[in-house]
Amino acid sequence: MTTSQHDRAQALAKTALALMTERQVAPIPENFELFYAYVAGENPVEARLLGDLIASRRPLSPQVLADLRQRFFRSDRLEGAVESAGGEITDTVANVLSRLEAAERDAVAYGRTLSAASGELDDAKSADGLQKLVSSLLTATRSMEARTKNLETELQRSSREVSELRTKLDDVRKESRIDQLTGIPNRKSFDTDIRDAIAQARESGEPLCLLMCDIDHFKAFNDTWGHTTGDQVLRLVAGCLSENVKGRDTAARYGGEEFAVVLRNTALADAARLANQIRLYVERKKLVKKSTGDILGTISISIGVAQLAPDDTQVLLIQRADTCLYAAKSAGRNCVVSDTATVLGEDVIAA
Repeated sequence: MTTSQHDRAQALAKTALALMTERQVAPIPENFELFYAYVAGENPVEARLLGDLIASRRPLSPQVLADLRQRFFRSDRLEGAVESAGGEITDTVANVLSRLEAAERDAVAYGRTLSAASGELDDAKSADGLQKLVSSLLTATRSMEARTKNLETELQRSSREVSELRTKLDDVRKESRIDQLTGIPNRKSFDTDIRDAIAQARESGEPLCLLMCDIDHFKAFNDTWGHTTGDQVLRLVAGCLSENVKGRDTAARYGGEEFAVVLRNTALADAARLANQIRLYVERKKLVKKSTGDILGTISISIGVAQLAPDDTQVLLIQRADTCLYAAKSAGRNCVVSDTATVLGEDVIAA
């Protein structure tokens, strides 16, 4: 680190600590990391969210700060955990290979000992000579047996280590495919699932539908009640989707306040009915502010529905579902628009 970089880091640290003191935030390392990233401008989204909270003079409770840390630092830590686990596996495998090479050298040396002993056996004339030869072979054999047992123990230990590391790596990879705020699959997981679902639909000839869902007036809600309550809304909608989507189907957070649902072996009419079921399910939920217990009212979502066409690519299918979603927004929100029909409340109106 250069002198100028050191001076800048020191100035940012002082600014972060001063801001934490001003807002009565506990000076623990986790909070300092959050405020340092804020004053350094390392993440524009974090800067906007935390900046809004600071400007509004809203209390920065431990829960609020924990939510912000989870949102902005979790992915970096997951990547670090993946890299660490992968490195440990590489080191363990390298150690196993090294021990196997040593065992191979031991086996070659033992073979040479046996070959030499065979020649000496032919030349041995006395009982004393045979006794020395047998003693030498016993020593070499016992040494080889000890090395073999040691190798077996080491390989068993390494096998357990690799198995544990693979489990750890699998857990981290699975976690990296989950949206940390809502607990449902994230965009990365959705991209994989929709690609696999399209390939399977092409092979089997089964229908495939995609729902694109968007929370109505989410920005206005955030501006009125704050981003922490906005996060609660996102979790509520994610929970509603999960409760209504089962089996091989997948509900994922697509980005921001938008969600996507992949419906395998589902025709357009059935997909539209399920979409309206989800819409009604969300509409009936009451949103309660955790900190006060106040009922903030209800929320609604708009949904676009598209079925995979013969000439669709992944991009085209998503675009068509998005087009239907925008049509639902234009139709007044809190409704479902499919490729062929609009579902508004309990009515189906031809588009």
